[in-house]
Amino acid sequence: MSNQAKFLKYGGWTVKKPLHQASSDENVVVKEEEEEEEEDISRSTLIWRAIKLPIYSVALVPLTVGSAAAYLQAGLFSARRYFVLLSSSVLIITWLNLSNDVYDFETGADKNKKESVVNIVGSRTGTLVAAYTLLALGFMGLTWACIEAGDIRSIYLLACSITLGYIYQCPPFRLSYQGLGEPLCFAAFGPFATTAFYLMHNSQSVLPITGTVLSASLLVGFTTTLILFCSHFHQVDGDRAVGKMSPLVRIGTKAGSQVVKVAIVTLYSLLFSFGLSKLLPLTCIVFCALTLPIAKLVVSYVEENYSDNSKIFMAKYYCVRLHAMFGVALSVGLLAGSSIAKSYMQRLVLP
Repeated sequence: MSNQAKFLKYGGWTVKKPLHQASSDENVVVKEEEEEEEEDISRSTLIWRAIKLPIYSVALVPLTVGSAAAYLQAGLFSARRYFVLLSSSVLIITWLNLSNDVYDFETGADKNKKESVVNIVGSRTGTLVAAYTLLALGFMGLTWACIEAGDIRSIYLLACSITLGYIYQCPPFRLSYQGLGEPLCFAAFGPFATTAFYLMHNSQSVLPITGTVLSASLLVGFTTTLILFCSHFHQVDGDRAVGKMSPLVRIGTKAGSQVVKVAIVTLYSLLFSFGLSKLLPLTCIVFCALTLPIAKLVVSYVEENYSDNSKIFMAKYYCVRLHAMFGVALSVGLLAGSSIAKSYMQRLVLP
């Protein structure tokens, strides 16, 4: 046995090894190759994860739902304002993401997070300066749209939304570390942002804040908050290590999976309640019901994988998909409700 040998390749060299040593060395080589391959895969997805492109649906959905509500309520829509608001919202969400990376880097929460922008560019100061530059540009766009709309309420609401984003993650507040990120997220993207975008389509008359836009904004807040909640599943150990008391650190991932289930049931229960009480057009129920399969996927995926960090990472992306699809369906339902209402009124007026 000791005379038997095997040839192994190390880089560009061929080495003769006894068989018992060759077997051990072969395992080492395979393990190193797997680690290199894993590192290569990580590098190929690093920039994509850092950009977080899917998460920008949180800029699109409140704006689109608010705009659809304005069209339903008063037949108002300004395409120019819509795209200025969309661009400004993207800039502000980018500020939110970049500053979040900076402050999580400071606390050590992102120490081993390869896709952190700070870790990629290697400059905390540069990332922070870029973040606040984008915030300033975004707020300038929002201010312009507010002035053109002539409704000061909209900029107040958006200022409140941005303030909530600041105290969510920035010192000295960092309320996300106290487990308060979810209610702040709900208020910022739901009632504040969605209602503000609704008011941004104002014209000469003053748009009333109605039960319809408030109901729609609550649903938007729900789906947005679900993304944030599910983003904690794969970060529980790291969050606990730096003292970040997210809801999942407090209650555990198993209980968290049940919270997701209850949240989904509550979302669709609210949808049906708002529709049946005529706060929302019945068309909203019809179109939003089409998103039930993806909602079911979110629930089943979290229930099956809540303890597997390598898989549960994808839960937040399924939530993003639900958020985007539900937001589009809600907007289409509002627009369809407007068309049906106009058609009905025409039949009443015309002989």
